[in-house]
Amino acid sequence: MLETKLEIAYRSGELRGLHSALVIHNGEILAEKHFPGADERWGRPLGKVQPDAASLHDLRSVTKSITGLIYGIALSEGLVPKLDESLIAQFPAYADLASNPQRRKILVRHALSLKMGTEWNEELPYSDPRNSEIAMEMAADRYRFVLDRPMVNEPGEWWTYNGGATAVIGHLVTKGTGNSVDDYAREKLFAPLRIKTFEWVRGSDGVPSAASGLRLNVHDLAKIGSLVLNKGKWGDKQVVPADWLDASFTPHANLQDGIRYGLFWWLAPEGTPPHWVAGFGNGGQRLMVSPTNQLVVAVFAGNYNQPDAWKLPVGIITRFVLPAIRQPDD
Repeated sequence: MLETKLEIAYRSGELRGLHSALVIHNGEILAEKHFPGADERWGRPLGKVQPDAASLHDLRSVTKSITGLIYGIALSEGLVPKLDESLIAQFPAYADLASNPQRRKILVRHALSLKMGTEWNEELPYSDPRNSEIAMEMAADRYRFVLDRPMVNEPGEWWTYNGGATAVIGHLVTKGTGNSVDDYAREKLFAPLRIKTFEWVRGSDGVPSAASGLRLNVHDLAKIGSLVLNKGKWGDKQVVPADWLDASFTPHANLQDGIRYGLFWWLAPEGTPPHWVAGFGNGGQRLMVSPTNQLVVAVFAGNYNQPDAWKLPVGIITRFVLPAIRQPDD
């Protein structure tokens, strides 16, 4: 059994930092395991915790992918700008920034695909105030901070990991809907999926972090994966427009190791549509959806700020999950 193999691997030290893993194959739970370990809430230590099916856990940057779904819903309602509209034009208070002709070329789609062309550095530890996302959180005006970064590339030409882009997209949702991003998500995304308990951590200015602040339990995260697998439908209700998912999973950038990037979603190196799509989060958080294998995998882990944290969810999927669905246990 897959659960037994995960248990053995964890006890032998192969899955260090794993908190929860939930695997859904063909709509049925194939495996679910929870392990104790040190955890955090958006960087604040929580000590050693014993997670279970109901425990809320940081998604970190998996939040970006969910913010992308929320933007797609708002777009279908005509409440947010279309992808080819100017981004800076949505911020009339920053007329001085709009005077830069290169900055005026930044489109909404460039924010969603992380190709704004502005300077941004999240390669430094998130404990370092020079990290651009941390600097944004410390700024008096987070949106001016994001939009005022020096232009270093032509918009649309170069991909740069940028939590500020997600913050700006979250603001467009708030501006267009009249609700904070968490309240709009509660009504339009979470309620149809019967996600009743969640937390969306807010910065010091009271704004929910659209880039990294969402906390869900592992089953509710997997529900979002199942929604994506079912082309945006939950039961008979079309929650996220199917054409928005198609746009989100269309490659906009080719990255290291062949991985591609869409609109706030990471994409498999192969396939049109991609063989898998995923949300990645600091510490080893992962939501992977594979239409090819009719598979949803949700992983929570506590390996925060460790550069090799990605190896844990990848190892779970490649060493344990895929062999289990291709060669069922006796």
